[in-house]
Amino acid sequence: MGHFTLLTDHDIYLFREGNHFRLYEKMGSHPVTVEGVEGVFFGVWAPNAEFVSVIGDFNGWNPQSHPMSVRWDGSGIWEVFIPGVGKGTKYKYHIRSNVNGYTVQKADPFAFHAETPPKTASIVWDLDYGWQDAGWMDRQAEYSRPDGPISVYEVHLGSWRRDPYHPERFLSYQQVAPMLAEYMHKMGFTHVEFLPVMEHPFYGSWGYQTVGYFAPTSRYGTCQDFMAMVDILHQNGIGVILDWVPSHFPTDEHGLGYFDGTHLFEHEDTRKGFHPDWKSSIFNYGRNEVQSFLISSAMYWIEKYHTDALRVDAVASMLYLDYSRKHDEWIPNVNGGRENLEAIAFLHKLNEWIHRDYPNVRTIAEESTSWPGVSRPVDTGGLGFDMKWNMGWMHDTLDYCGQDPVHRKYHQDSLTFSIWYAFSENFMLPLSHDEVVHGKGSLHDKMAGDEWQKIAMLRLLYGYMFAHPGKKLLFMGSEIGQRGEWNHDQSLDWDVLGDEANRTLQRWIEDLNSFYKNEPCLFEQDFAKEGFEWIDYHDADNSVISFLRWNRSHDRAVAVACNFTPVPRYEYRIGIPKAGFWKEVLNSDAYDYGGSGQGNMGGLKSMNESFYDKFPHTLMATLPPLGIVIFRLQDTRD
Repeated sequence: MGHFTLLTDHDIYLFREGNHFRLYEKMGSHPVTVEGVEGVFFGVWAPNAEFVSVIGDFNGWNPQSHPMSVRWDGSGIWEVFIPGVGKGTKYKYHIRSNVNGYTVQKADPFAFHAETPPKTASIVWDLDYGWQDAGWMDRQAEYSRPDGPISVYEVHLGSWRRDPYHPERFLSYQQVAPMLAEYMHKMGFTHVEFLPVMEHPFYGSWGYQTVGYFAPTSRYGTCQDFMAMVDILHQNGIGVILDWVPSHFPTDEHGLGYFDGTHLFEHEDTRKGFHPDWKSSIFNYGRNEVQSFLISSAMYWIEKYHTDALRVDAVASMLYLDYSRKHDEWIPNVNGGRENLEAIAFLHKLNEWIHRDYPNVRTIAEESTSWPGVSRPVDTGGLGFDMKWNMGWMHDTLDYCGQDPVHRKYHQDSLTFSIWYAFSENFMLPLSHDEVVHGKGSLHDKMAGDEWQKIAMLRLLYGYMFAHPGKKLLFMGSEIGQRGEWNHDQSLDWDVLGDEANRTLQRWIEDLNSFYKNEPCLFEQDFAKEGFEWIDYHDADNSVISFLRWNRSHDRAVAVACNFTPVPRYEYRIGIPKAGFWKEVLNSDAYDYGGSGQGNMGGLKSMNESFYDKFPHTLMATLPPLGIVIFRLQDTRD
């Protein structure tokens, strides 16, 4: 039969150069037919091994049964074709290093499927699936436009819903899909973002300690089951964002760490290769083969699973060599600085190639510092992401909402400061899972006041988020006012919807999403300063802010006023740019939302009275307690 390989000389050249971005087609395990014989081709990178074999349930896990051959080209890739095995075969690589005789059994870094943890073997699988989402994919660019509405519902699959009869059991991808699609449609979110679905040994890491960079976790089903879920979401008009973690990986023995008896994927020096916060390994971005591995992973989820966007986790930890380290715990770069030049180059390459090959796919950075140009193109000096999470807005806003209303007048800057930098990046406003874990409590808990005030504050907070420049993200459970901190070991507390206050809060989110998606003023200029104009940000004594949001052609605006005290403000002056009847299109204090019913009887006629010489007309409005009101000049649509 002779030696069979899937890897061409060109593949090897690109791999070693750091420019092979579809390694999943050539490495790992692939059912093939060679000269009429069915079997599986295996390929693994282990340049510092002296012996590698495939062990599995087909050979009694015997290291001597099926040795692999190292390629003759110096690539360090070992390969073998094994007849008679196929899809469903469980396997690992038995590796004996040429360093100190180290011997280990490793899962396949390129495996498409894996045993359900705590088991750790890889499984031979295929990616055959008949997609039915052509209508979505043909129009993919329309659904994530920078001048379009993006409202993201962040979901952890293991705890959104569980089997109601056996709460300890997960629901499968296939079981979740129709329920999630129906719920997303009801609530009006445009996209769902999944916490990492990539295979991870420790469930409590929520997927952020990834081992299988090419395998959706088998806790919820197979590759095809996950594809079916994405397919159903797309068919129902829902975009899919995946969290992806190229910043670090866990040290579990079967994983990537110390793979061939050397620090192959990670840095050897712990000052560069070990993350002190997460006790995990940091990728060596300066190694070309590691670049090929990681970018291939990103491309894989886009190409094979029709992902609409990747949210890249912990970008700040990649950018800074001294991230979360003391002064003597890190090594400066070649210029003596703290910037991780290799990581920066990697992110440039990642974003450039994704946008070249998949121009309709978005990349989103979780980056918590003021690094310049995160969401600016690489050719203008940026990192090349499409959007960046606005962590500053989130921290400042939640801190403000946690203040006793009596003291909020001393913290007005916490609300207004975000606008000073709101257009320096293409921001997404995240009220994410990070804010409801590790003893931080729920968003409900973070709000100051009694129970009525907490729910009113949530309505105000969410309304403020939807009115503020930037795309939107809300973690599951927050939309129903879950009172307890998120617990990944159980379903969300859906029982709270038995309370009227929680049901009406959920209805508020539905109506916010509906209004948002149909009001161009709230999304067309999210990333442009021309889309925002202060009416008044000085009124700290009343803890009120008011502003305008403009559409792209600047011929249409909505006026927004937020009252962050539990005291209604009567005959409150709001400057407006045009005369006419301004309809009250949203009021968080309406009875329908569980409020006290304070408002403006459907709208207000403007007064020909200037507002501080800034606006030619004024509304004399009632601002409800702990409420937000939004006005729009009445037009033919009304």
